Amino acid sequence: MGSDRIEKLLEKYFEAATSAAEEQELRAYFESGDVAPHLEEYTPMFQFFSQAKQERYTRQVPLKTRSMPYRWLSVAAVAVLALGFYFGNQYQEQREAEYAYQQTRKALGLIAQNLDRGTEKVAHLETFETTKQKIYKNQ
Repeated sequence: MGSDRIEKLLEKYFEAATSAAEEQELRAYFESGDVAPHLEEYTPMFQFFSQAKQERYTRQVPLKTRSMPYRWLSVAAVAVLALGFYFGNQYQEQREAEYAYQQTRKALGLIAQNLDRGTEKVAHLETFETTKQKIYKNQ
């Protein structure tokens, strides 16, 4: 196998761009005894990967069982969070409704204030109209 092809595969390998078949080709090349002298520095790395792939952990890992109060504690925590979200959402909606009510009340107050000013102006028009009627009757 040409060392230039292996060099290109090594470049791709170190850039994490090789396929599984290309990596198998590299492993097979470095496991064979016919490695180019300038590529021998990579041989221990591929030998290590082959050995590490075959290693297995056979010892049993003891798992601790949780006692019953801890299980219920997590259930209670979830329940508290759910209730908090539910009632917090209701409180937020209530605050928004109160704010909308206050804004509407303020707007209606401004309309009433301006309507009172308009009524005062109309009262002056009524005085003008009665005076005008008196003048026309006298003529």
